[in-house]
Amino acid sequence: MTRQVDANHPIHDLLRQRWSPRAFADQAVATDQLCSLLEAARWAPSSYNEQPWFFLVATKDDPTEFARLLGCFVEFNQQWAKTAPVLMISVASTKFSRNGKPNRHGYHDVGLAVENLVVQGMALGIYTHQMAGIDVEKIRQTYGIPDGFDPVAGIAVGYPGDPGALADELRQRELTPSPRKAMQEFVYAGKWGQTAPWVK
Repeated sequence: MTRQVDANHPIHDLLRQRWSPRAFADQAVATDQLCSLLEAARWAPSSYNEQPWFFLVATKDDPTEFARLLGCFVEFNQQWAKTAPVLMISVASTKFSRNGKPNRHGYHDVGLAVENLVVQGMALGIYTHQMAGIDVEKIRQTYGIPDGFDPVAGIAVGYPGDPGALADELRQRELTPSPRKAMQEFVYAGKWGQTAPWVK
C-alpha cells in the first residue's frame, strides 16, 4: 500500500510518499539495509556535533530480544508493532559530553537523526512508524540506561503490509490519511501568532 500526499508546494517525492503504517509485511529487513538506515542517522546535524542519539534495536532474527523490546511499548502499540520485523527505541543524551552541562537540544537532534533514518528508509522502500507510547521506566530498567540519557520514542521498521490484518479501529486509522495544518497556522513573522505575509 502506497500513498502520496497532496502537497500545496513542491516537495521531494520521498517526503510526499512517507507515511506511518501499522500493518507490516512478513518480510525481513536485510542487515545491510538496516545499517544504511542507521548510517543515515549517523550523519544528521547536531549542536556542537555532539551526536546525542542512541538506538536500542531488536529484530525478529532474535525472538527473545524482539519480545523484550516489544514489551517496552504500551499495550496498544504492542498489538500492531509485533508484526514489524525491526523495532527500535531512540535515546537522547541530555548532557554535553564536552562539559557535562545540560543539552536542551538533545531531543531536537535525536529527531533530526530519526528523520534521516526515515527518509533513507523511504529511498529503500522501507517504512517506519514512530510512537510516543513507550514505558520509559521499564526501558531504563530493562536496558540499564544510566542517568543523563532519556528514552525518547519507539520505532517500528519494515515493509507495508495488508491493512485487512489489523483490528477494526487500527484498520480505519491505516486507511485514513493524516491531516496537516496549513502553513498559515504555524509560520509567523513580526510577532507570535501573526502569519508571515508571504505564506500562501
